[in-house]
Amino acid sequence: MAFLGSLSSWSPRRLAVVGGVVGLVAALAVAGSLLTVASASSPPAFSGGYGSWEAFADPQPAPAIDFLDPDGERINLDAYKGQTLLVNFWATWCAPCIRELPALDELQADMGSEAFQVLIISIDRKGLEVAQPFLDNLEVEHLKTAADPKGALAREMKATGLPTTVIISPEGKVMGRLLGDAEWNSDGAKALVRYYLQ
Repeated sequence: MAFLGSLSSWSPRRLAVVGGVVGLVAALAVAGSLLTVASASSPPAFSGGYGSWEAFADPQPAPAIDFLDPDGERINLDAYKGQTLLVNFWATWCAPCIRELPALDELQADMGSEAFQVLIISIDRKGLEVAQPFLDNLEVEHLKTAADPKGALAREMKATGLPTTVIISPEGKVMGRLLGDAEWNSDGAKALVRYYLQ
């Protein structure tokens, strides 16, 4: 009662200021809870050389188009079902691709497991004949390249420029895409991968 009595003696201006502060605190609390919900349901922000990670609202199955695995055998992405894949399309003549290959190699070294794999796919026309020796010269230690010498899979995956990276779920759905090179060994990249591993 003493508190209510003291409020009644306050000036209208003072009451308005206190009310505004209380309203602002309440609004911030609501916004914070909404932000928490949003961050839990959407991937963390991650950017590369040309733009930001684009999460697909309606992920579609990866195309079942053959390419060559690192041993030269014809396979398609169905062979990797059960794993989360980070698929990177690259070429030996692509400077941004070359710049990011060591980071992709480090990501595979740090996070590669039965649940997650980095899969790099060269679109060089001469395929594995030129792509794997090129990787060896770069001292890429944890990755072997696959090859898509006719670019059929890359086209179907809408790799409109190089490098292009997509993440594919264990169920074989394409979850999102990043155009351009990125620091795939960074904390931001690893947070993105962990989000899709959940």
